[in-house]
Amino acid sequence: MRQTSCLSIDAMAMFNDLFSKPVRDSAVPAGPGGTPLRPGPYGSDDTGLIWGYHFDAAGVDEAQGDDAGLRARAIDAARAESWLAHLGEAVALLASDDSSASAETHANGPAAPPETTADATDPGFIWLHFNLAHANAERWLARHADLPEAFFETLRGGLHSTRVERFEQALLAVVNDLQFDFAFEPSDTATLWICLNERVFITGRRTPLRSIDQLRVAVRDGEPVRSPADLLAQLLRRQADVLVDLVRQATARVDEVEDRLLAGRLAHKRARLGAMRRLLVRLQRLLLPEPAALFRLLQHPPAWMAELDGQDLRDATEEFSVVLRDMVALQERVKLLQEEVAAEVNEQNGRSLFVLTIVTVLALPINIIAGLLGMNVGGIPLADYQHGFLVIVAIVITFTLIAAWLAFRGRGDD
Repeated sequence: MRQTSCLSIDAMAMFNDLFSKPVRDSAVPAGPGGTPLRPGPYGSDDTGLIWGYHFDAAGVDEAQGDDAGLRARAIDAARAESWLAHLGEAVALLASDDSSASAETHANGPAAPPETTADATDPGFIWLHFNLAHANAERWLARHADLPEAFFETLRGGLHSTRVERFEQALLAVVNDLQFDFAFEPSDTATLWICLNERVFITGRRTPLRSIDQLRVAVRDGEPVRSPADLLAQLLRRQADVLVDLVRQATARVDEVEDRLLAGRLAHKRARLGAMRRLLVRLQRLLLPEPAALFRLLQHPPAWMAELDGQDLRDATEEFSVVLRDMVALQERVKLLQEEVAAEVNEQNGRSLFVLTIVTVLALPINIIAGLLGMNVGGIPLADYQHGFLVIVAIVITFTLIAAWLAFRGRGDD
């Protein structure tokens, strides 16, 4: 039994040998424990990798306990490929160790509990972020990452609703986020695809996004992370922070529109409100998580997910839902402003139509009389009368006053 335990320790120690040497880059600022961290660029290498981090317990104070989390060290595609290869070998070795231990137990009866592996031999996990617009990204993931086929089907599918689902022992998440150069346009949103298990956290996007970059900055600056599930919860919190800032800016714009509307100094008000409402409706539709899939995940989490990670994920989704409710309230406010603008426009149209009607009514008597007297026929009245013009003017004025009285009397009754 001691031999089996030693084999397990050796399998875990592969990862420490792989990452025992620090990354040699004198231009890179040092993170916690003197570990260099590379800031992730917006571009990618020839594999499509934008940035990668290896999380382990190196440099973490043991006195802080499990709450200290793991620290990140930047890695490139070559080291990630080697890490994933060693991970496959370690999984196979541990599986063979389990089989040997089971056979020995059946042969010799119950044995003493195996020795526990120290935290220093824990391989931790890696986070790889890919540019899926790169032609080699999907091929590299399919060759080295051992991801479920459902992840690649989701990449090629057209359904972009926000959701977190479980596929055997892996989690698949689709998260819609704001583009990095967001300019309050309904089209300034894009999708982030995530696949994670106990040792691997894979993210991919086609355009730069805000929330994932904020998470990268936090990890680079030494934010501790317990597990891939905890990293997912932190991503959802970062996205909630981005949405809070968006709602704050949108509220300021709506306040400005409302002030100008009340002062009667707003130009193109319907177009501005319409664009704002389209943006909020699109964000609400894309960002609202599917409750059924999330409920199934929280009720039946994978075996490797700790209870604390599940609670953090539940809290993060609740915070996210609160922000979305604020967005719905702002959307209803924009809708009310649109209705008020529509009522004002209808009132202005009514006043314009009333003025046009009055002008038409006042011009009706003179048009009728002019039409009658303008006919080139004999027997036109007052044609030979000396004061005929004055009589016609008096008749026109009389009928015009009568028409005006009738028109304004009807207006007064309304």
